[in-house]
Amino acid sequence: MSTTPLHVVLGAGPAGTATVTELRRRGLRTRHVSRSPVVVEDPAVETVVADVSDPEAAISATDGAATIYHAVNVPYHRQIAEMPVIADAIIGAAAHHDATLVVLDTLYPYGTAEGDRITESTPWAATTRKGRMRADLDRRYLGEHERGRIRVGLGRSADFFGPGVWSSTLGAGFFPQALTGEPVVAFGDIDLPHSYSYVPDVAAGLVTLGTDSRALGRVWHLPTVPAVSTAEVHRRVGSMLGRSLEALVLDEPQPIGGFDEQFMAEYAEMFYQHRIPQNMVSTAFETTFGVAPTPLDEALSTTLRWFSQMTPAVGVQEVSNR
Repeated sequence: MSTTPLHVVLGAGPAGTATVTELRRRGLRTRHVSRSPVVVEDPAVETVVADVSDPEAAISATDGAATIYHAVNVPYHRQIAEMPVIADAIIGAAAHHDATLVVLDTLYPYGTAEGDRITESTPWAATTRKGRMRADLDRRYLGEHERGRIRVGLGRSADFFGPGVWSSTLGAGFFPQALTGEPVVAFGDIDLPHSYSYVPDVAAGLVTLGTDSRALGRVWHLPTVPAVSTAEVHRRVGSMLGRSLEALVLDEPQPIGGFDEQFMAEYAEMFYQHRIPQNMVSTAFETTFGVAPTPLDEALSTTLRWFSQMTPAVGVQEVSNR
């Protein structure tokens, strides 16, 4: 039986998958747990199928864990009901195994507070159902840490983008359309600053939280470049492709493309994020752990190349020649 510390990643979305990749890049023993079977190219990664909303299943799936990474998500319309149940089960599993728990979180708890410069000291001013739910869960995680039941590090991210990220405002409605010359989808006021977190940086940040005791007992903003406007992101991607991008901007939440009616009805309360500045500052993490986020142009270019593999040949040709 191996005595090497075991890192267990819960969730097979883009962040969970990228975290597994980062753990293996660092040579760490890794188990990947998801509700459905996952295909893992690295034979050194152990895989387990489990529903971690069930307390016994969560304990079994994380058996032997030194560190547990909670990157589980559920369909948007089920979050209010299911995320607290999942949190309870994962906290119980971490306590059972005396494992460190690293939680991936969002900016939702801040609500509309201090959007020009959101730091870890920004008030938790959420008024939406999902924002209050996330804030309540974060208080629960940190409270369990303070009581000594578990050890916790919380990492917050802005909107994801990057290889493997489809369900995002900078995902399937943007990169494929940019590559094929179709209008790209955008929300709200695209001239306002808006933070986007590159998913490999998110994963690297989570692994740092799980391997450095200085991370415990508090919230951290995972490495993210200073916000630029969404229009500036469009300009940069257009420059990489050698043409201006046409944007289809939604002023109100409504179904479009992969964002169906059910999703947009649930997302409506969060649409404020695209009507106010949202600049997430990650200076504390960068200074403490000596890291920096991937430069924006490099991250966008890498993401374009990834999406080009799944885009008609015209898009592949254009991006590969520039």
